[in-house]
Amino acid sequence: MIQEVLKDAESRMKAAVQILEDELRKLRTGRATPALVEHLTIDYYGVPTPLIQLATITAPEPRMLLIKPFDPKVLPQIERAILTSDLGINPASDGKQIRLVLPPLTEERRRELVRIVAQRVEHTRVAIRNVRRDAIKDLREMEDEKMISEDERLRAEKKINELTEKYIDEANKIGERKEKEILEQ
Repeated sequence: MIQEVLKDAESRMKAAVQILEDELRKLRTGRATPALVEHLTIDYYGVPTPLIQLATITAPEPRMLLIKPFDPKVLPQIERAILTSDLGINPASDGKQIRLVLPPLTEERRRELVRIVAQRVEHTRVAIRNVRRDAIKDLREMEDEKMISEDERLRAEKKINELTEKYIDEANKIGERKEKEILEQ
């Protein structure tokens, strides 16, 4: 039973870190990455569909993305989705593909992005601590119901605290890498 609590806690902490990575991948830095647009939802014959399912997305140059839809008829919907997104990029279409040229980030925008990264890392740390709190609560309930001894609970709490530190460190490192990437010219 203790192992179940530990496994559940670890999988939830790992999921929180994975969500952080996914969110930060979508943040625009000075470099073009397909992750910027692949999550955009396109109205494809009345069905909301992620762009990644409708086109190949490549980065032929450091500041350019190239979107080649499998069905050329969907080009206008892709353009519309890019224009209405919060990316702030104007698509250039030649009828077969869309080019997105990313302008260099201003110093003010870089500072704003660094603040956003810090907020998301903090949200992840809070989520990890909440998982720790829930797991320790479960262990204490097990002890109260005489399912485990106090020594077993204390050993399990120590393991949970070690997991918490491990995943908080991982979240911090991910945040630091993203900040460094944003601040690169």
